[in-house]
Amino acid sequence: MNQNYEARLSQSTPRNGAFTPTVSIFLSEMWPHELLDIELPRFRANTFITPQTHIKSRNMKFNFLITLMLLVVLAGYSQEVLLKNVRVIDGTGKRPSEKMNIVLDQGRIKTISKKEIISTGHVIDLTGKTIMPLITNVHGHLGMSKGTTVVPENYNREHIARELERYQSYGVGTVVSMGTDKELIFSMRDASRSGKLPGATVFTAGYGFRPPLGSRPQETGMEKLYRPATAGEATENVKTLAVLKPDMIKIWVDDMGGTAEKIKPDVYRAIVSEAHKHGIRVAAHLFYLEDAHLLLDAGVDIFAHSIRDKEVDKALIERMKEKGIIYIPTLTRDAYEFFYGTERPWMNDPFFQASLEPGVLEMISSNEYKKRILNNPRLQENKDAFNMALKNLKKLHDAGVMVALGTDSGAQPVRAQGFSEHLELQLMVEAGLTPLQAITVATRNACLALKLSDQGMLLPGMRADFVVLNSNPSEGIKSTQSIHSVWKNGVQVSSGPITK
Repeated sequence: MNQNYEARLSQSTPRNGAFTPTVSIFLSEMWPHELLDIELPRFRANTFITPQTHIKSRNMKFNFLITLMLLVVLAGYSQEVLLKNVRVIDGTGKRPSEKMNIVLDQGRIKTISKKEIISTGHVIDLTGKTIMPLITNVHGHLGMSKGTTVVPENYNREHIARELERYQSYGVGTVVSMGTDKELIFSMRDASRSGKLPGATVFTAGYGFRPPLGSRPQETGMEKLYRPATAGEATENVKTLAVLKPDMIKIWVDDMGGTAEKIKPDVYRAIVSEAHKHGIRVAAHLFYLEDAHLLLDAGVDIFAHSIRDKEVDKALIERMKEKGIIYIPTLTRDAYEFFYGTERPWMNDPFFQASLEPGVLEMISSNEYKKRILNNPRLQENKDAFNMALKNLKKLHDAGVMVALGTDSGAQPVRAQGFSEHLELQLMVEAGLTPLQAITVATRNACLALKLSDQGMLLPGMRADFVVLNSNPSEGIKSTQSIHSVWKNGVQVSSGPITK
């Protein structure tokens, strides 16, 4: 029997920040599963590692083949990379630094300098190009939409893996799946965070909390949500969920335009209280200013959408700052409620079209779909909510509230994963933020919202996670779409979403 051996280098970053490369050995024909995981100690370039040090096998041919694979993989990993003459947007908000030289080593940024650097490693001349940190999406959804459908069958490993690859190709390095997940997400989250699952890194809010259904039909894609009727039931639900170690917990406090009930205050207070006992933060889907005040009273940590009914008041702003609330505007979520009713210039752009599931472009381009949008009795309400979201974003950002990027992408077929994150940047600029402020919201702030202290900025010692752009987004935010390449842990992982 012919045996095809495959070695894959993954890069694990445990919670303590230590970096451990792992080589996974597969026998791709005779055994489709991972055969060996070999954790390698830190090593320097030119270190020679023998298979006898790490594996025991009586099969000399097997040992020899694995030795070759290890040497090939490690040769690429251990070599320093020098990026020359590149413009750097570092994610801190400061002006771009021109003609910088960056050394990458073992998945991290070793140095950033204007000085001429002589390197014996791999040298890449990026003259005329710009790099910025990877985007982090603190509010997305996985496994819900496929094609033009939202059905339970869409939630499967293969489809979610493709979504993560899509996000990554658009320069989105991390995504939070916000409360609509199922059992599968926790093993995928762990594989993603250990470097064994390619694509954007996964965070999850697990199973969210909504009110009891009563006589209303089950919402598609939300089959695993908790629906406690009492504070006691909510407390027990949180205890059960906490065992799975979600990265946060999501609650829905919104009547969806008068079509649904909200979680009662005594119930969501119990959720927040019990979550905090387990060290888990709570994110709230909200719409109304009044609810924002009540949620602050309850101790909620994250506003997962914009406040869209009224302009935020001074008292709310001061309390949000005092409590360190994270505000996720999800402007695209509200924009998609009416944007497709008229032709948008970007609808013909390959960068947008490449982000769509099969059949979605045809659906949103049809006259029938446009008429449905334009004849929606809530059309003006949707536009008003969007405009209020823009106004409140500007007001909160100017006041110093922590704003982090989120889009609600993936929850519906029209909320395109990958493209939405770039559209969100444009809408933030439309709201009055500068391009550099919007980029900081999408990079440094979003990583701080997830407590990722070594990501979101391009500084020495930080992870080498960045996107290389062909033009300069500080001069025009749409340039974030000019993707040349995507890098993660110091390795190029994509050339962008469009076939070059």
